[in-house]
Amino acid sequence: MVVGVWKIELHIPYAQNLKDKRNVLQSILVKSRNRFNVSIAEVDFHDKWQRSIMGVACVDLETRRAKDIFTSIRRIMEENGNVVIVREDVNFFPLEID
Repeated sequence: MVVGVWKIELHIPYAQNLKDKRNVLQSILVKSRNRFNVSIAEVDFHDKWQRSIMGVACVDLETRRAKDIFTSIRRIMEENGNVVIVREDVNFFPLEID
């Protein structure tokens, strides 16, 4: 079993206020949770209109499948067209199953 943790810094260039930012992020959050059953949340820059840091976590039996899930969520962000991925950091933590 593996736990995947992904930290993504986003730029939201068209957001003119926190409501615009919230609408963009909410779309990404709902689609990601519904399609892939991951934990995803904004973890920093809550009060900045055009910046966000998102955290995503998933648990799977194989690292490859966890990577595929993160790649699919990245695609959702790119297809949204309202966000630019500035920086990202992915880590996988293997866990032993008894």
